[in-house]
Amino acid sequence: MVLDCSDPARLAEFYRGLLGGEADRPDERWALGDGWATLHTAGGLVLAIQRVADHRPPRWPDLARPQQFPLDLGVPDLDAAQTRAVAAGAKLLDDGAGTGRSWRIFADPAGHPFCLVRHGNGETAAAQSPERSA
Repeated sequence: MVLDCSDPARLAEFYRGLLGGEADRPDERWALGDGWATLHTAGGLVLAIQRVADHRPPRWPDLARPQQFPLDLGVPDLDAAQTRAVAAGAKLLDDGAGTGRSWRIFADPAGHPFCLVRHGNGETAAAQSPERSA
């Protein structure tokens, strides 16, 4: 999976703070250096992040600049995960206040929407809100 942005190192550090793992670990599968960064998570997921000179971030929920490839990240405690995400530089887009939803929507520092989804209750974010997956 590759995310576009204007500052790959900053975005890799954001996701390292959120997911854990190791930023810019040497790996023959991925480029590193100017314009590229990676994050290797303990679970084996690798996020590759590339610099795009004129990056235009998505604007959730604006379909003129859609989500592109939103990430849904399972967490056991939404409040604790939200605190970590915001401290790492995420912007809360929709907290679902009063809806009873088991997910919240954020933007990473490059503007990519992502959801923190409380796992363990048998529901998925897409099942609760089909319009999110558009």
